[in-house]
Amino acid sequence: MSAIFNFQSLLTVILLLICTCAYIRALAPSLLDKNKSGILGIFWKCARVGERKSPWVAFCCVLMAFSILFVQ
Repeated sequence: MSAIFNFQSLLTVILLLICTCAYIRALAPSLLDKNKSGILGIFWKCARVGERKSPWVAFCCVLMAFSILFVQ
């Protein structure tokens, strides 16, 4: 089943995108900072969310991992 049709998979993909963009921006800020608008601006916005809401994103990642490991 596609991640679009399964809500839990969609949330997992979004969390992984946010965490990956924040990690890439921490390693190479110029890579994401030059694309603040357009279609590639989505990655810059995900990195912003990952930086500013990092305790909430980390909590959601732990919660999702628990859900995947023990509920499914």
